[in-house]
Amino acid sequence: MTATPIRQDPKQLYRRLDSLFGLFDRSRAKRRMLETFLDELFKVFAEDLRLVSGALYGERAASFVQLKRVGGDPGAFRKELVPAAPCLELLIRHRTYIYPRADDPAAPGQAGILPPGAAAAILVGEPPRRNAFFLQLGEGWEHEPTDFALNTIRAALDARLLDQHVRGTVREAAQIQRSLLVEQPPPLAGYDIASRSVAAEEVGGDFYDFIPLDGDVLGLAVGDASGHGLPAALLVRDVVTGLRMGVERDLKMIPVFTKLNRVVHRSHLTSRFISVFYGELETNGNLLYVNAGHLPPLLFTRERVSELAVGGTVIGPLPEASFKRGFAHVDRGALLLLCTDGLVERTNRKGEQFGMERLKAVACEGAGAPAREVLERLFRAAEEFGEGRPWEDDATAVVVMREPKKPG
Repeated sequence: MTATPIRQDPKQLYRRLDSLFGLFDRSRAKRRMLETFLDELFKVFAEDLRLVSGALYGERAASFVQLKRVGGDPGAFRKELVPAAPCLELLIRHRTYIYPRADDPAAPGQAGILPPGAAAAILVGEPPRRNAFFLQLGEGWEHEPTDFALNTIRAALDARLLDQHVRGTVREAAQIQRSLLVEQPPPLAGYDIASRSVAAEEVGGDFYDFIPLDGDVLGLAVGDASGHGLPAALLVRDVVTGLRMGVERDLKMIPVFTKLNRVVHRSHLTSRFISVFYGELETNGNLLYVNAGHLPPLLFTRERVSELAVGGTVIGPLPEASFKRGFAHVDRGALLLLCTDGLVERTNRKGEQFGMERLKAVACEGAGAPAREVLERLFRAAEEFGEGRPWEDDATAVVVMREPKKPG
């Protein structure tokens, strides 16, 4: 059955492109995916576009090397063929190029480009890893419909490659984030601890961490990086790694935070920042901490609710930052709540925020309950306040309950 010429039915082109891209396996490496695309391109479009043979090239340093050849005379595209500079310059300029062209002084079949005869090329991707498809055209090809078809194919392929890159970046960021979040808080005698983090997008910038220092001391950290996606995930990874290394080497809190600030500032991500609260909780209730610009954790005791705000500025924007160490005591029966502003700033349809007062009220209602139950109540209350809508920002909370003194 003879295919309907593309120029007579442009919708066929899009239907066939959808069919072709439906065969894409996003789990494949880019080269393998493009090689498969070249095979399928010939199966689907050879008759319409009068394709005789084709080759896939990959950018390597200052040149392009052939990766795959299909169709035609096996000798039509020599294995060692490297497209000549004039051809590449035209292709890089236009990204889709068909020759001969009426406005092109270069003669077809120029040595080092392609064998004699009409040919076309499309360029996809971005430097330094671009790829080029060189296609030899047979008798009966027409410039306008061929140019339209190849430009459409190139744009669609570029979009799919970008989609694959973005998906890969998101997956990488998600893996980094998952690797940092501890599934189960380590035990600390006399305490009940629970934690949860909900990302507003597939990858967020919140984190929490627990660092066992010895049997009687547990490091607690919670933080919020600006932005989302891979940059935020990488920033969180660097801070968590630096914090773990610093405290595990018995460095004091202030030097650790000072060095972390310098490292983040020198990473050329000065437009980004991260707020961090870190504390070292002892089994006797003593808590030494540094709050680097983070939402102050709340300490609920029988007498009052205290905010742990001593510390300094957020990490990153300033080349030099000074920090102070704070002290608190977690009494028996007290509750310590560490969270990020995504929980407090959760909004309803009227634009009202969940707010600190509602947060305190829900936490107080859970006094004496297990840490996991308090955590569930907090997130459930915020969810209901937001009327089930998606989270506007990442939300993270760590609940620490100190067991009450046993009677007698």
